[in-house]
Amino acid sequence: MTRPIRLGMLTPSSNTALEPITCAMLSGVDDVSAHFSRFKVTEIALSEQALRQFDASEILRAAELLAHAKVDVIAWNGTSASWLGFDRDESLCEEITAATGIKACTTVLAYRDVLRRIGASRIGLVTPYRKDVQERIVANWNSQGLHCFAERHLSLQDNFSFAEVSEAEVAKLIEEVVREGCDAAVVLCTNMRGAGAAERLERGFGVPVLDSIAVTLWACLAAAGCDPSRVQGWGSLFSNPDLRAAAAIHVGGRDLQS
Repeated sequence: MTRPIRLGMLTPSSNTALEPITCAMLSGVDDVSAHFSRFKVTEIALSEQALRQFDASEILRAAELLAHAKVDVIAWNGTSASWLGFDRDESLCEEITAATGIKACTTVLAYRDVLRRIGASRIGLVTPYRKDVQERIVANWNSQGLHCFAERHLSLQDNFSFAEVSEAEVAKLIEEVVREGCDAAVVLCTNMRGAGAAERLERGFGVPVLDSIAVTLWACLAAAGCDPSRVQGWGSLFSNPDLRAAAAIHVGGRDLQS
């Protein structure tokens, strides 16, 4: 009997979307399960109080609890490095692996891998965040060669409220950035309902639609040595043979080929 694969995910405390959506994506993959550990995140802003929520010590405590479940990989299932800087997630991966002995990956580093691999030069960015947060994200992504060609944001701050935005409204924002001429649409928030609309929108517009919850799952599967194409019906992220055959995942401070 094949040993089951356990994916560990670090989750913002006020997030209500990523756990059920992740489990729905894995519903047809019998030998893979997702396990979650939370730490306090209630708002997304640039204030000192809001930024302190992402102190590595808090995240590491949650990671150490996941290690008790003997998971194969630990993912920071959140997008904070987009406004804090990509180096924050690179360091976090190293710290998680040093503390637990388990491979680590993050949403933001996985996005960088995917977008570079598919050669996206005009990214359509959709978020629920405030204008100042969005501007910081665009600057950080541009510094990594990830050009944000079009953007939409909802000017929300309360993290819980992000999941209250309907899938239909998220899909409308995705359509808007695609119609502006982007060659990949990114839903940047792991508490937003974009994953369910991805495959339908890709069929309609012929442009990759990348949702944060889906991108994190893709990275976890690749890091754990599991073929992402086993997840079906959730868009080209999982079915694209280029991503399946040679997925570069930033794990524990280094790039690995799955």
